[in-house]
Amino acid sequence: MTLKDIASNLGIDASTVSRALDPEKSHLVREDTALRVREAAKRLGYRGDRVAGALRRGVTGTIGVIVADLANPFIAPVIHGIAQSLAKEQMLPMVVETNDDPAELESSVDHLLSRRVDAVICAGARFTNQEVLEEAARHTPLLVAVRGLPNSGLTQVLHDDYSGGAMAARHLLELGHTRIAELRGPADVGNFVARHQGFRDECEHHGADLIQLPEQGDRPIREEGERLAQMLLERHGGDLPTAIFAHNDLMAVGALTVLRRSEVSCPTDVSIAGYNDSPMIDQIDPPLTSVAYPGIEIGRAAGAVALELIKDPDGCPAGEVFPPQLRVRRSTRRK
Repeated sequence: MTLKDIASNLGIDASTVSRALDPEKSHLVREDTALRVREAAKRLGYRGDRVAGALRRGVTGTIGVIVADLANPFIAPVIHGIAQSLAKEQMLPMVVETNDDPAELESSVDHLLSRRVDAVICAGARFTNQEVLEEAARHTPLLVAVRGLPNSGLTQVLHDDYSGGAMAARHLLELGHTRIAELRGPADVGNFVARHQGFRDECEHHGADLIQLPEQGDRPIREEGERLAQMLLERHGGDLPTAIFAHNDLMAVGALTVLRRSEVSCPTDVSIAGYNDSPMIDQIDPPLTSVAYPGIEIGRAAGAVALELIKDPDGCPAGEVFPPQLRVRRSTRRK
C-alpha cells in the first residue's frame, strides 16, 4: 500500500496525502481532508516507510544503548527510563549487551556507528573503554551513564556512588558494627571504585576494622559474591566480621547463599547490606538492606541528554548526578 494508492482511493493528489500524513506538514492540509486521509490509511493498512524518511532527513530515529549485562535486574529500569524519554520524540533505543567484556564493548560501538544511530548512550563502560568512547564521540553524539569515567570530558549521567558507599558504612556503624567486611566489584568500573572509596573513607573516619579481601569480583554477579564470601569464610572463619557490605545486590545474594550453606545466620550472626535496591530484593529471606539506585530517573535523564546532543552536536549539555537513598530491611540489625 502506497501514498498513490490512498490518493487514488480518495480521488485526491498524492502530494496532499503525503502532507496529511506528515506531522510536520499536516497543518498545510484542511483538517477535514487530513482526517479523511488518516482514516483511509488506517482502513487500507498503510504503513509509512520510516527508513526512507530517515534517509531523506539524514537521521535514523534510533539511539544505541550499550549495557553490560541484561541479566542484572537493576539495568531494566534504566532502559525503561531511556525508552520513556525517547518515545517523546518518536525515537527507539537499540540495546546491545557486552557481557561486561571491554572487547565486546568496542565491537558494539563499531556496530552501532555502522548502523548510523543518531546517538549512543554507554551504560556499561570500564576504564579501559575510555579511549574508544572518546574517539566515537568525535563522530556521533555520545554520553556515559551508570558507570562513570572520572577522567573523561564526556557528558555523564550518574549516581553518587561515593556518597552511597559512605551511607552504607554509616548505617552499619550506627548499628554498632566495628568489624566489617567489604565484597568489592571490579576495580576498573567507575561506580564500584566510588562505592569502595566512600565506604572505606567512612569506616576509617570512625576507626572501624575494615576487612578487605585481596581480590575483587571480576564481574558484579551472584557467582562472584559467592566466591568472595567463601574466601572470607576461609580466611576469617574463626573471627568473622559482624557485617558485610557487598557492592551490589547480586553479590549480596551470593554472599547470603554461602553464609546460609555454612550455617551462619543473617542477620543474627552477620548483617549484610547491598547496593541498587534491585527489583524483588525485598522479597528474599531476609529482605535485603540496600542503597537505592534510581534507575528510571537516570535512564530518563540519559535519554533527555542524548536528545539534546542530537539537536546540538557541538553543544556540551550538563550531565547529572543523582543522590543515594538507603532502604533498611531485615538483613541488617544492631550488633
